[in-house]
Amino acid sequence: MIVRRTALVERSSEQMFDLIEAAEHYPRFLPWCTSATIVSRDDALVSADLHVRWAGARFEMRTRNPKQRPGFMAIHLEHGPFRRFEGEWRLVALRPDACKVAFSLDYEFDRAWMTAAAGPVFDR
Repeated sequence: MIVRRTALVERSSEQMFDLIEAAEHYPRFLPWCTSATIVSRDDALVSADLHVRWAGARFEMRTRNPKQRPGFMAIHLEHGPFRRFEGEWRLVALRPDACKVAFSLDYEFDRAWMTAAAGPVFDR
């Protein structure tokens, strides 16, 4: 599955980048994320463990994400129930208080039933 989304937001690219990069806060606003823990973080990379629950499906995954604040973060799967899971965030400043956010994700679950049960999480 390939997901591509763009949005114009009234937040700076720095603010949006900080929101995207702060996976430890995902359970506060992503209903499918039951917990998230930062494994490592520095100026060039963030790695996080995410616990997902949606429509009866439960799984854990770890991503390792190279980043360049405030304009780019890649998404690479370290482990989880996927054959493929790669994506990226791109942020372009439009004004000091606005930016364009572009997100892309290419994923495939290991098992077909997972696509039916949990696929909608990543399509949102």
